[in-house]
Amino acid sequence: MNRRHFITAASLAAARSLLVASGAGASRLGICTFSCHQRWKLTQPVNAAAFYRYARELGAEGVQSPLRGCEPKTIRELVEQSGGYYEGELRLPKSAADLAAFEAEVRQTREAGATVARAVFTNGRRYEAFSTLEAFQGFHEQCKRTLGLIEPVLKKHRLRLAIENHKDHTTEELIGLMKSISSEWIGVLVDTGNNLALLEEPHGVIEALAPYALSVHLKDMAVQSADDGFLLSEVPLGSGFLDVPRMVSVLRKANPAIVLNLEMATRDPLRIPCRTDAYFGTFPDRKATHLDAALRRVKENPPQSPVPVVNGKSTEQVLAEEERNNRDGLQWMKQALRS
Repeated sequence: MNRRHFITAASLAAARSLLVASGAGASRLGICTFSCHQRWKLTQPVNAAAFYRYARELGAEGVQSPLRGCEPKTIRELVEQSGGYYEGELRLPKSAADLAAFEAEVRQTREAGATVARAVFTNGRRYEAFSTLEAFQGFHEQCKRTLGLIEPVLKKHRLRLAIENHKDHTTEELIGLMKSISSEWIGVLVDTGNNLALLEEPHGVIEALAPYALSVHLKDMAVQSADDGFLLSEVPLGSGFLDVPRMVSVLRKANPAIVLNLEMATRDPLRIPCRTDAYFGTFPDRKATHLDAALRRVKENPPQSPVPVVNGKSTEQVLAEEERNNRDGLQWMKQALRS
């Protein structure tokens, strides 16, 4: 750890202490938008206030959501009246031309009461969005430029941005980006299952990212063998092969005020085609270093019960299963993780 990195780590620790002192308290238990993506896709567009009310009915203390059609004052008053929390969600600018719009979103997110917001560098999965190492490297350099562009805006408005490990960067690459910007205003949203898609050991991912953690997408996972690799599924908390309490303990030790947002995506399994050459186009060395261990992990951890599937089911069935999964997940969190 170099001096600059040490200063950043110390600054993040100080920032977390301030969050606790200012009333954020011990880590809270809530839900993120994608946990309800079937509801929003099949019934109505997402709205932060409507989502907040629905999430509270499910048993969540708060939400992580974009504002989208909701006045900042509305969500702030709603949260204050109910004693919950609100974390924002932002779209990153692609260039300096987009910076004014980004700053407006940052300002509104702060007006809504958020002190932390989530963002992703890309919505695409690495092995699907990029076919060559050169293409990915261009994307990676753009991510560095984006961080440099947005950091002064975040500092000005005192909003911390949590960048998700979103099936794009390996853990090592994401940590490299955090070191490159070295700012207390930028950290990581730690998703507990995403890096399985990049063949990484999930508990080691949490240990490595915990020092940078500003928020969490909490999920449990199941894996199944497939001809071209394996299938990856979010499953109800406590029914997968992740040691979720262990992960949460590591994250809370690093950041006592961290919010745990349930992300139980009720959908068909994702195909991870790691037995194909195309999968390794952006990280050719990974086949030799990670593939065998990943396939062994799949073989050693068969699903404990049938995984979620939505294909062929009616809208009513899908919505009912999604709601049940979210209610059960939030209840599990309260029973197993309440500090």
